[in-house]
Amino acid sequence: MNYEGIETLPLQEYTEKAYLDYSMYVILDRALPHLGDGLKPVQRRIVYAMSELGLNAASKHKKSARTVGDVLGKFHPHGDSACYEAMVLMAQPFSYRYTLVDGQGNWGSQDDPKSFAAMRYTESRLTAYAKVLLQELGQGTVNWQPNFDGTLEEPVVLPARLPNVLLNGATGIAVGMATDTPPHNLREVVTACIHLLDHPDASVAELCQFIPAPDFPTEAEIITPATDFISLYEKGNGTFKMRARYEVEDGDVVITALPYQVSGSKVLEQIAAQMQAKKLPLVEDLRDESDHEQPVRLVIVPRSNRVDVEMLMSHLFASTDLERSYRVNMNMIGLNGRPQVKDLRHILSEWLTFRRQTVTRRLQWRLDKVEKRLHLLAGLLVAFLNLDEVIHIIRTEDEPKAVLMQRFDLTEIQADYILDTKLRQLARLEEMKIRGEQDELQQEREELLSLLGSDTRLTALIRQELQEDARLYGDKRRSPLRERAAAQVLDETALTPSEPVTVVVSKMGWIRAAKGHEIDPITLSYKQGDGFLTAARGRSSQLVVLMDNSGRTYALPANGLPSARGQGEPLTGKLSPPAGAQFQYALMGKDTDQYLLASVEGYGFLCSLADMQSRNKSGKVTLTAGDGVAILPPLLVSHVETDTLVLVSSSGFLLVISLQDLPVLSKGKGNKLISLKKDDLGIAGETLQFAAILPAGASITIHSGKKFKTIKGSELDEYRGERAKRGKLLPKGFQNVSGLEIGGNQ
Repeated sequence: MNYEGIETLPLQEYTEKAYLDYSMYVILDRALPHLGDGLKPVQRRIVYAMSELGLNAASKHKKSARTVGDVLGKFHPHGDSACYEAMVLMAQPFSYRYTLVDGQGNWGSQDDPKSFAAMRYTESRLTAYAKVLLQELGQGTVNWQPNFDGTLEEPVVLPARLPNVLLNGATGIAVGMATDTPPHNLREVVTACIHLLDHPDASVAELCQFIPAPDFPTEAEIITPATDFISLYEKGNGTFKMRARYEVEDGDVVITALPYQVSGSKVLEQIAAQMQAKKLPLVEDLRDESDHEQPVRLVIVPRSNRVDVEMLMSHLFASTDLERSYRVNMNMIGLNGRPQVKDLRHILSEWLTFRRQTVTRRLQWRLDKVEKRLHLLAGLLVAFLNLDEVIHIIRTEDEPKAVLMQRFDLTEIQADYILDTKLRQLARLEEMKIRGEQDELQQEREELLSLLGSDTRLTALIRQELQEDARLYGDKRRSPLRERAAAQVLDETALTPSEPVTVVVSKMGWIRAAKGHEIDPITLSYKQGDGFLTAARGRSSQLVVLMDNSGRTYALPANGLPSARGQGEPLTGKLSPPAGAQFQYALMGKDTDQYLLASVEGYGFLCSLADMQSRNKSGKVTLTAGDGVAILPPLLVSHVETDTLVLVSSSGFLLVISLQDLPVLSKGKGNKLISLKKDDLGIAGETLQFAAILPAGASITIHSGKKFKTIKGSELDEYRGERAKRGKLLPKGFQNVSGLEIGGNQ
């Protein structure tokens, strides 16, 4: 095959060039806004096409399809849906801070911005604010370029009278770079521009006194501190947070403003998901009462008036879109045609340079018009003063133009203008009118020359026009600035209303929770063959700690347990105990509560309730006991300093020791509490049969069958001893202990 005459390139070189070309196209002609007018090419073409169709703020609305058709057919040969979406965005008052398109029909809602009608149904025209971009377009202010097929011309950039790049912001993703410029308040930006005109060396911190933060279409609060914004504006990138606003009406929480681009329905879905997962028991109901008069009105109904609303909202701010972070990356195409991330001062000073160039071109264009008109009027005045002779020359001469130029010392332009003037108009002209117009134009010419020749006067004109536009289009800040404490996701126990509950566990391992402490768990109904095992009384906001016969402990939130109106649920569905384990005890209380954990081998220690808790379904080994070693019921310790521990062995030995001698551990076997007798093979034949907490001054009643004996006072002191000792044998007839009872104070 002959490749003669065909250019060949290495694949790497070709693909690299093609990708770079594509990248530059996306960056410059699609994704990033221009600093001058703050618009991307598609937005600029939509605004210009609408102005060419005569769709200004005073005209009638026209079908959006007409505008989109013109944009695609004349300037922007891309997809109609993408073009229409860009147009919709400029028409949505909840998306654009200062809208450029005035829409009629369904243009979407804050709850669902993509729900707008098709372009064949909606109608549109430009807003009054769009005049800021177009007002000076035909006055020689900007450069023009051919459209895609070379049949028309379009402006390279619009002559914006205000820094629209900051007012409406921009978002876009290019190749290798992106932009996220937030919108700002018009009056604040203009004030900063004027300050920069008067103080060209002003710092970003000084400008932040006038522009403290972005200003969004929504009325949600901006909660990031002012110092963070100074740093953000100095670097040109960073993050900040917005938080929904709410009021309390008759105990209900009413959300009246959402962060920018947050959907109310999505927020309700997020809250409802937490409610369904039983992770938000503080909320009873949700309602969406939004309408045309109140675009945002979301009602959250707390479960009771005892719910701490601030705590609830802090949790919702942290766990839903009621609070949202926004990224700032002020990347834009500068006057040099290159993309760059710019700080606030750089943006304003460069835009003022753009504005100064635009005003200078506008004044120069007007000066050229005035001088041209003065030149024509000078020739017209000559013709009027010599009207008869001019008419005679025109009627008699074959080349009247040359004769007029020679006779009256006219230029070619003046002669052409005289010859083009109709005789009836020329006859109607009066010298006073011509001279009057000359005087007005001469005065305007001097004014224009004065402005163009004086930098101070030009600056004063720019300042005056900025102030005038701020008066016409400016408004108050919508997004209030409020420094708030950081929101925190609360755990389920903090969110749960604290109500008295009784947790009941059956012999077959079924669990349930009854409201209140008055219930008698034994009288509840149980499945056939099942019965009451243990119960614990506490609060619904607490965890219930369960202990099995191996010393392993587990924890479950009390608010997540089934109601006692039924027969409960099996614990094996909620926990994963080892094979053969049986639940024995249930504990509830404060995390700081201390319990005595002991086994029949005579070992034990003090352990806090918090250390017994485990989030794992398989629990944790808290009390280490050997295989087949029984565990004594955990004992709540109220006063470690004054209370004592009563220990009774199976051989009838009684020992009273101080609780301060016991170690405080999070897990383990513990220390020896009482010395137990072993047989000749070293196997413990004696066991720890009873243990009880003895308050200061209380008595002990020993039961042996039907007999009982009360020990108190000095007699009790005979049984006091050191930990790990044998103790003293009880009197004859009471060594076979069947029960131990702690009496009241002596």
